[in-house]
Amino acid sequence: MVGAGQLARMTHQAGIALGQSLRILADSADDGAALVAGDVMVGDYRSLDVLREFAAGCDVVTWDHEHVPNDHIAALAADGVKVHPGAEALRFAQDKLQMRARLTELGIPCPRWAPIGSASDLAAFGSSVGWPLVLKAATGGYDGKGVWVVDSVEDAADVLNSGIALLGEEKAPIARELAADVARSPWGQGAAWPVVETVQENGICVEVIAPAPALPESLADEAQQLALRIASSLGVTGVLAVELFETTDGRLLVNELAMRPHNSAHWTIEGSRTSQFEQHLRAVLDYPLGTTGVTAPWVVMANLLGGPDDVRPKGIDERVHHCMAKFPDVKIHLYGKGFRPGRKVGHVTALGSDLDAVRARARAAADYLANGDAS
Repeated sequence: MVGAGQLARMTHQAGIALGQSLRILADSADDGAALVAGDVMVGDYRSLDVLREFAAGCDVVTWDHEHVPNDHIAALAADGVKVHPGAEALRFAQDKLQMRARLTELGIPCPRWAPIGSASDLAAFGSSVGWPLVLKAATGGYDGKGVWVVDSVEDAADVLNSGIALLGEEKAPIARELAADVARSPWGQGAAWPVVETVQENGICVEVIAPAPALPESLADEAQQLALRIASSLGVTGVLAVELFETTDGRLLVNELAMRPHNSAHWTIEGSRTSQFEQHLRAVLDYPLGTTGVTAPWVVMANLLGGPDDVRPKGIDERVHHCMAKFPDVKIHLYGKGFRPGRKVGHVTALGSDLDAVRARARAAADYLANGDAS
């Protein structure tokens, strides 16, 4: 796995039970996965020479993030390396303009959109879909970064002058955000988890509720079928996360794609018979996929976001101790990352039959770990 963040860390854990050894390409020996895995190479994923050295002897190469240059991925495949997902699929996760164009060709429902290269492009698009609207960096954005809501051409002047390739989207009437997580193997087997609700604050996911409460069965089926169709049409292998808007008039619109394990499916570690990390490995190794049935009526995952930079040296270990005592049924996952404001440094998962109680336990545990608030 190229990349050594929390996704690689949790994939490594899943690989142990499958009798697999995960080799990890890390930026630094201090990366979260590099701290726990036995086979770690430190190097620059942007270097084709480094990628070739890393891939030598690997059965298959997969990804912790979408930032590996696409032509490097294609070059590895040309060398005979098995790469999953491949360059042809990943380009739609790496470039939002290509993604929107391809989904539109497929008739997949998306917000109205247009490439924005100038102030006149933006003015024309704003006249067509109305203001405010959303500007997104075509490449590189995540967790709310690279996204701007603008009220006018003048309001967007700094972004327009930045030289960033931009995608313009209508500001859809959003009731809530959902995610449909699926997996697909090289020979085409697919599997889907229940559709979840993702709760966002300041562009960052803070909570995931599985299954999405009060979601009509017809919409849940539609979301799963959309995700499976996208995986098949784009040739995805491994886990695919399809982030969706549920609109105020009951429609589904595709927002983003991620072709790797994803924050919206961390709940599956305890909440599903097959976690997304095990399923990703099954898929890229072309094993039969596992069942995606749930282990409880409700599962809630709350992200642990970093607070002050000095939280870890001044008490996170003590907080873990007390959190375990106060919430013995809540599962804690820490990523081995330095704490800084707004950074995802871990998550907790709670399960049960009473949604309100499950949400309250997950939120309280995450709040205590982040802030020391035991109320």
